[in-house]
Amino acid sequence: MSGVNHPRIAVLALLAVAAAWGSTFFLTKDLLTRMDVADYLALRFLIASVALVLIHPPAISKLSRLDRGRAVALGITYGIAQLVQTEGLRHTSASVSGFVTGMYVVFTPLLGAVILRHKIGRWAWFAVILATVGLGVLSLRGFTLGTGELLTLASAGLYALHIIGLGAWSTPKNAFGLSTLQMIVITCVCGIGALPGGFSVPSSGRDWAAVVYMALVAGALALIVQTWAQAHLTPTRAAIAMTMEPVFASTFAVLFGSDSLTWRMLVGGALVVSAMYLVELAPRRKFEAEVQHLAQ
Repeated sequence: MSGVNHPRIAVLALLAVAAAWGSTFFLTKDLLTRMDVADYLALRFLIASVALVLIHPPAISKLSRLDRGRAVALGITYGIAQLVQTEGLRHTSASVSGFVTGMYVVFTPLLGAVILRHKIGRWAWFAVILATVGLGVLSLRGFTLGTGELLTLASAGLYALHIIGLGAWSTPKNAFGLSTLQMIVITCVCGIGALPGGFSVPSSGRDWAAVVYMALVAGALALIVQTWAQAHLTPTRAAIAMTMEPVFASTFAVLFGSDSLTWRMLVGGALVVSAMYLVELAPRRKFEAEVQHLAQ
């Protein structure tokens, strides 16, 4: 397959990642009524780490010293983001948390422009704004800037840094090793967060099945795919693709959870999909220099 096809495949891959992440919301909401947040995160990422190591044991040893340092930095960033986001969720509603977390679609191009000196064109900015409005329609039902919102906003900034770091440092060659070491570091960060209250495990086979699914599919596999995909996309384009996560979350909640279909889901989802359309299907001559950047 020629390199010119990789960006389109990478976007489709990130949509699959967003779908996997979206499928976990109704499962996690149920699971956390019986399990501590930090314990759940530590166990989930531990299972994912073990799976990645077993699949290809030499992956980490094949990384250069520089790549190992980068993987550790990315893992620490993502692990802290998980803990900060979850702590913020304790102090605000899930809908507001979802919208504020989705603000990484705004932070990513801003930080990318500052850190990597990426030039963000008008069409990419319009897509970012459209996706943000869509996220707001999907999730926002009143907003006050309190402790929960500030913590969640901080996690959105950390997720944006993670997206930027993956875009700058991942390559098809180092994707698996980078994912494996990241996952181990994330496990350590979440494990430290779980230490103060002791550690508990799921009490039923159903809960174990949910944790294993979220560890292997929405954890290990999703991170491998995300790391590979971002080797072929700009951080802004990747962030816009991943804003489909709340759309998938709403869809799964309606199909398999207890949520009902609302006008917010329809309108917000349509806006986010429209942002994807702008990035992927509008005339390429206007876009190429603005939102498409193949990894060197």
